[in-house]
Amino acid sequence: MKKKVFIAFCALLMLAGGLGGIKFLQINRMIAQGKQFVPPPATVTTSTVESASWETRLTSVGSLEAVQGVTVTAELSGKIQQIVFEPGTHVEAGDLLVQQDISSEKAQLRADEATLALKKANHDRAKELLADNVVTQAAYDQALAEYKQALAAIENIRSVIDKKIIRAPFAGRLGIRLVNLGQNLEGGEPIVSLQAMDPIFVNFLLPQNQIAQIQPDLTVRITTDALPGQEILGRITAINPLVEEATRNIRIQATVDNHQEQLRPGMFVDVDVILPERENVRMIPTTAVLYAPYSDSVFIVEKQAAGDGQPDGLALRQQFARLGAQRGDYVAVLSGVEVGEQIVSTGVFKYRNGQRVVIDNTLAPEFSLTPKPEDR
Repeated sequence: MKKKVFIAFCALLMLAGGLGGIKFLQINRMIAQGKQFVPPPATVTTSTVESASWETRLTSVGSLEAVQGVTVTAELSGKIQQIVFEPGTHVEAGDLLVQQDISSEKAQLRADEATLALKKANHDRAKELLADNVVTQAAYDQALAEYKQALAAIENIRSVIDKKIIRAPFAGRLGIRLVNLGQNLEGGEPIVSLQAMDPIFVNFLLPQNQIAQIQPDLTVRITTDALPGQEILGRITAINPLVEEATRNIRIQATVDNHQEQLRPGMFVDVDVILPERENVRMIPTTAVLYAPYSDSVFIVEKQAAGDGQPDGLALRQQFARLGAQRGDYVAVLSGVEVGEQIVSTGVFKYRNGQRVVIDNTLAPEFSLTPKPEDR
C-alpha cells in the first residue's frame, strides 16, 4: 500500500514539474516577444520653422479723450423759456441750445436806448456850443461822460441778453439733456454735455526707459473690445515734457480719425506704437511649444536610421527653446531651433522624446500673424 502511495506522489511531482517547465518556457517566450515589440508610430501634424521680419512696437493701455469737450452750463440765473436742441444730435458752433427768459432785459434795453439817444443829442449840442464858446469845457466834458455811460449801459444789457441765449461753443455731439422747460437755472448749473469726437485723442503712458524710442508722428495702432477685429491708426501728436515722479512714466498723446464716431471719450483701448525698425526672427506656432516651469521645449521631427531590428522612419527629439515675443498664432524663438527644421505643431503634450511618428497634415490648422475672431 505504501509503495503505491509513493509512486502516485512521484507521478504528481513529475506532472507538476512538467507543467511548471512549460509555463516557464511560455513566460520566457512572452518576455522575449515583449522586448522585440515596437509600438506603432504616432500620427503628428508638423510645421516648418520660418524666418520672418516683424515690426517692432511698444505696447501700452490708453484712454480716449475728446479733442474738445465741455459741459454746457448757464452763466446767469434765469428761467428756461425755450429748449432748441435734441439730445444726441450733432450741432455746429454757434447753434442755439437754450433760451432763457429775457423779457426784463429787453425792456431795460429799450429804456437804455432812449437814454442813449438823449445823451447823444446833448453831447452833439454841447459840442457845437463849445465851438462857439457858448458853453464851458466842463459842461461839454459832462455831456461826453454821460453819453459814454449810456453807451456802456447799452453794452452791459446786451451782454446780459447774449449770456441768456446759450449757444454751442464749438461743433460736436450733444449728450443727454439735464434741464427741463420752465426750470429756473442757477449760474453754473449744467445743461448738456458737448463733445467734439472727430478726431479724438488717445492718452497713454510709457516707461522712461523707452523715451529715446518715442518721437512725434510715429504711427500708433489702437484696438478695443468695443470694436472687435478692427484696428485704427493714428499718429503721436504730443509728448509730455515732464516724467511723472511717482511712476517714472511719460504721458503721450496721439490723435486718430473718428469719422463714424465709433470711438467715445473715456473708452479703454490697447495701444501699439509702431517703431520704424523691423526685427528678423525665427517663428513657430504657439501650439508647438510644450510649456513647463523649468524650461519650454519643442519636438523636432528627424529621420531615424535602421537599428535594433527597426526599419527607417521618423522620430521625435525634444529640444529646449528660449522664446521671445508673440504675434498672433506665432511666437519668436531666440534659440533652440533653426530655420527649416520640422517641428510638431499640435498636441505636443502627448509625445515623448525618441517616439516614432508619421506625418499627416491633412487636418493641420492654419496659423496666422493676424488671426480674426471668426477664424477661431
